[in-house]
Amino acid sequence: MFTGIIESMAKIIGITPKGSNITFRLASTLASEFKPDQSISHNGCCLTVEVVGDAWYEVTAIDETLKKSNLGLCKINDYLNIERSMQLGARLDGHLVQGHVDGVGTCVAIEPLDGSTLFSFNYPEAFKKLMVEKGSICLNGISLTVFNCTDNFFTVGIIPYTLSHTNMSALKIGDPVNLEFDILGKYVQRNLINHVS
Repeated sequence: MFTGIIESMAKIIGITPKGSNITFRLASTLASEFKPDQSISHNGCCLTVEVVGDAWYEVTAIDETLKKSNLGLCKINDYLNIERSMQLGARLDGHLVQGHVDGVGTCVAIEPLDGSTLFSFNYPEAFKKLMVEKGSICLNGISLTVFNCTDNFFTVGIIPYTLSHTNMSALKIGDPVNLEFDILGKYVQRNLINHVS
């Protein structure tokens, strides 16, 4: 479980296909603190640390993760937002995030403002019942508040600190982003479906 508060960015320095999976080697200033079997969110995808080296580590994304996320499109020198799993008793500064990406959205507009930047996205209409005005979404691993929601569109506001400390600063119109919808909304929707049927 994660909070959507990004700790750092990791740079992809190696990409190795292994059957239908991909192993990523990433450089990170936090690598010396990692250990094998540790769960770390990468652009919102929960991946297990397999090997730790000198200022680098490796994780593998399986076929299912690659199909539902933007990780399969990543290239050498791309940066991924990373967050270690939350600790019980710590403050929950973002929202409850599982690290299970539901699907991919597409950046359709970027609007710099005086003191923040607005990013707008299209998302699959199949998830429209999970999108709530002023609700939470995890976008590339970042806990954000959505507004201007429609059945397939939403906007988020990014403050300068988040822009400079995450890979949002490199995002361009047309780029894909990983989306995880609020787990509480998923349970409510599931309960309503079961109640109706």
